Amino acid sequence: MKLPTFKLEEYFSRTEFKAPYLMCCSDAESFSLQEILALTDDETRSIWETLRLGYTQVQGSPLLRSEIAHLYPGLQADNILCCAGAEEGVFCTFFSLLNKESHAIVVTPCYQSLHTLALSFAGSVTTIALDEAHSWKLDLDRVKDAIRPNTRVIIINFPNNPTGALLNENEVKNLIDIASSYDMYIFSDEAYRLLGSSCLTWDVPLACLYPKAISLSVMSKAFGMAGLRIGWIATQNKELLKSIEFTRYYTTICNSGLSEVVSLIALRAKDIVLKRNCEIIDHNLSILDSFFSRNHTLFSWVRPAAGCVGLVNSHIATPIDIFAQELVDNTGVLIIPGSVFNIEPI
Repeated sequence: MKLPTFKLEEYFSRTEFKAPYLMCCSDAESFSLQEILALTDDETRSIWETLRLGYTQVQGSPLLRSEIAHLYPGLQADNILCCAGAEEGVFCTFFSLLNKESHAIVVTPCYQSLHTLALSFAGSVTTIALDEAHSWKLDLDRVKDAIRPNTRVIIINFPNNPTGALLNENEVKNLIDIASSYDMYIFSDEAYRLLGSSCLTWDVPLACLYPKAISLSVMSKAFGMAGLRIGWIATQNKELLKSIEFTRYYTTICNSGLSEVVSLIALRAKDIVLKRNCEIIDHNLSILDSFFSRNHTLFSWVRPAAGCVGLVNSHIATPIDIFAQELVDNTGVLIIPGSVFNIEPI
C-alpha cells in the first residue's frame, strides 16, 4: 500500500514551527503541564507522583477509559479503546472495517486521512461534498443515492473540519435511519465535539445512538492538549472494538503512561477545561464577526456552527496559494489555502 502525500501535514511541517502567528490552528489553545497538574484531585495526584515509566495497557488504563465513558451516556469502559491520537484510531478502524470488496461513502471536505485511508483500504469510495451555498449542510438524499449493495460504512466528520458545520438532532436521526436500513456502519469523527460557542448545547454522540456507530475523539481539539497524543474509539460493537485492538498491536501497541495520567486529570476537570476553551472561541468569534463586516468585499464565510475552525472565501485578485505564501513571508501570519483540502476556488 502506497499512500499519497498528506497535504495538510506536509504543509504544516514546512511552516508551522517557523511562523510566529498561526491563524490556522485546528485545535484549542494549548495548556501548560503546570496548569493541568494544578487540577489534580487526591487520587490523580498520587497516581502522577508514583507513576512508573513502564508499558501501559493496550486498551488504555481502566481509570482513563472509565472517565472517557462518562462522555458517552450508556457506554462503559469496555466500550472504549484508547489510541495514539485520532489518526491511529482512523487507521486501525478502517483497516479492520474495510476491504477491497467493500464500498465507503465519505463526506468532504474533511481531514485528509478520512478520505485517503478509505481509498486505500476499500475497493471504492464515493464522496459527498458539503455545499457552501447551503451553509455546508449535509445532503442526506445524496448519501442515500450513493449507497451500493457493498457499502460498508458512511464516514462523517461533525463538527466539520474545516467548515465548522454541525449536524442537528433531526439530521442525525435521519442518517441513522439510512444506515440502519442498509445495515451499515457510521464512522463519526467527533474530534471537535464539545468545542464551540458557550451557548451551544450538545446532542448525544453517535456511538450512544446506533449499535453500528463508531465515535472517534481525542484530547487534541476540544481539550487543547494535542501534545498528549491520546485519542479513543467508542462503540457499542465490542467485537469490532476487539478487531481494532488487534490491529493496534501492529502500530503503537500502547500509549504513554504520562499522557494517560494527564488526560485523566484533564477529563476529571473537563468543565473547567472546556469552559476556558469555549470562552476563547466566544471572544475570537466576536473579533472575526467585526473583521468580516469591515472587509466584506475581500473575505466572506459561513460562520462556523461549532468547533474552532472555519472556511473563508477570498475575493481578492491574488490566487490564494500565492497570497498565503506572501502573507507568511511578509508578515509571519500563517493561513491554510483551500488547495490543501482539495477545495478549488469558487
